[in-house]
Amino acid sequence: MRIGAGIALIAAGAIIAFAVRDTSDTLNLTALGIIIMLGGAAGIWLSYRLANRRHGHDEVVVIDPEVEKQYNTTPPDRVAEHPIDVTPTHLRDDSANHRGTRN
Repeated sequence: MRIGAGIALIAAGAIIAFAVRDTSDTLNLTALGIIIMLGGAAGIWLSYRLANRRHGHDEVVVIDPEVEKQYNTTPPDRVAEHPIDVTPTHLRDDSANHRGTRN
């Protein structure tokens, strides 16, 4: 049973349970409609469970360990000995651009 069929059963059961007014001693239409709605809900649940079941419970390796080494983010062993200027070049003053060179 697919989800559409389950929804159709729920709708048909609701119509039978709440919209049809018939008095019969042998058949309770409200109870029948609720049973049909529960069957539709069970069909939707079963359809969802079958569509999303896991095929295997083994651990799946998503990234190859050799590839993962390329993206290692551990900090380096030693830090730079001089400060690193991270100012964008268009915002630096001229004296910072010509360090060590004199005119």
